[in-house]
Amino acid sequence: MLFKKSSLLVVLLTISSLIYGQDVYHHVTNQGVDELIDELANMGIITVNSTVKPYSRKQISQLLSHAQSQRDLLGKRQKEELDFYLKDFGKELNSSKDFNRRFDILYYKDSLFTLTLNPVLGVNTYTNNNDVIYRRWVGAEFWGYIGKNFAMYASLRDYSENQRLGDKDFLNHSQGGGYKRNAEGGEYSEMRGGLSYGWSWGSIGLVKDHLEWGSGYNGTNILYSKAPSFTMLKLAIKPARWFELNFIHGWLVSQVIDSSRIYNYGGEKRDVFHPKYIAANLFTLTPFQKLNVSFGNSIIYSDMDIHPAYLTPLFFYKSIDHHLNGMSNYTGQNSQMFFDISSRLIKHTHLYATLFLDEISMSRMFQSDKHSNFFSLKAGFRVSNFPFKNLTLTAEYTRNNPQTYEHIIETTTFESNRYNLGHYLRENAQELYIAANLKPFKNASISLSYTKAQKGPYTSDEESRLGRTFMERVDWQVEIISSTFRYQVLNDSYLYVGLDYSNYSGNVEQYTPAFLSNSPITITFGGNYGF
Repeated sequence: MLFKKSSLLVVLLTISSLIYGQDVYHHVTNQGVDELIDELANMGIITVNSTVKPYSRKQISQLLSHAQSQRDLLGKRQKEELDFYLKDFGKELNSSKDFNRRFDILYYKDSLFTLTLNPVLGVNTYTNNNDVIYRRWVGAEFWGYIGKNFAMYASLRDYSENQRLGDKDFLNHSQGGGYKRNAEGGEYSEMRGGLSYGWSWGSIGLVKDHLEWGSGYNGTNILYSKAPSFTMLKLAIKPARWFELNFIHGWLVSQVIDSSRIYNYGGEKRDVFHPKYIAANLFTLTPFQKLNVSFGNSIIYSDMDIHPAYLTPLFFYKSIDHHLNGMSNYTGQNSQMFFDISSRLIKHTHLYATLFLDEISMSRMFQSDKHSNFFSLKAGFRVSNFPFKNLTLTAEYTRNNPQTYEHIIETTTFESNRYNLGHYLRENAQELYIAANLKPFKNASISLSYTKAQKGPYTSDEESRLGRTFMERVDWQVEIISSTFRYQVLNDSYLYVGLDYSNYSGNVEQYTPAFLSNSPITITFGGNYGF
């Protein structure tokens, strides 16, 4: 325990002499400003590394400020949206609070301290021939800065569902949580936030939040936000225009009982989980403006104390695992590698591809009965404001090979709270996603999308993990045509209505909320204030 505390202290003290900058992270589900940033980046007005999210408020404010300096290149709707978001993110740009600001329950600013406080509430509703389903949440959030270096934020909300929508087995994008034991529905709470210390070219923080690593518009395949948020030590540095490093060391929740530590207290058995951690780094090189090439690796480790080698952002963790545990899968940990390329070299266009390698063996690559190339590949493009203004077109394909995101040791799976940390379809699956989005006026969005997702049989029950055939048969399939109108009334306050046509087949009961089966048309509507 002393070593753990002292290790964290050493890391924090090493940056104590660095000055300026703060990071409050803007949650990944609050997509309005992210969509504007993506649109402006595709047009070549700003440059951004969209492979790593969430963005910080400081980062967003700088991007919006840069767009403001090129205001003449924007269309009418883009100018109006830029002004709208500067009502919020102008807080990072203005030295006083006397500017055209958004509405907040509480906003305080002096020469040392800044604080914003707002309630959080919302409801999502789904209705079809089977049932009326809702997810509602209530809570509060605040964020603030102390001086030029320290930032803090916290967000607490309580969720309630009359049917579980974000269960770990469901193949959808609904974020999950630590559900209470309630067979009829779902209740859980989510606490996010943290403290960070920043300077002009980087920041370090201890936060509990969601992450998205990898390029993509219908889910990412390195790290994705469906799993519950987890606590992590987070480092981000950009000492040069052409180089960026992102690193996390996270405390995951294994939910695997350590039988050796079970004890009785007050006549009741107390279960204790095995500890579980993740270390991951992502290096981004920018050889040309608007071209980002990223690579990195991660490791899930358990049944040992936090190791200083896994607190080192620059290491290749599989080699560390071999040093500590030998070459055996049964004594070692679970490591991964990943690569991402994101190009906006063609005006209006974002071309991207992400490769997640869970295991690869050159010696067995071409042996059909023994190959063990467990990978996830996502590739696609997005075109913004072309051929028509205010129109965005997207297409992407994802393939997850058998055994990707799986592991033979229960305590080192690529999971937290038993939710997969990567792509929402998990192993042995593929997806085609096509979408069109029209923004007819400020803060309004009309979207139409087509999704075809397929999942093959679960392969971890097989006698051998090697040589599994990709999509030997289709065990579950869905085709969804979705249309949505969304309007942002105030900053962080949305109203929406939608119509989905879906066709599920195969193992629907295991992978799909019950109310969606045998009812092809679902109407969705809802609203929120805060995320």
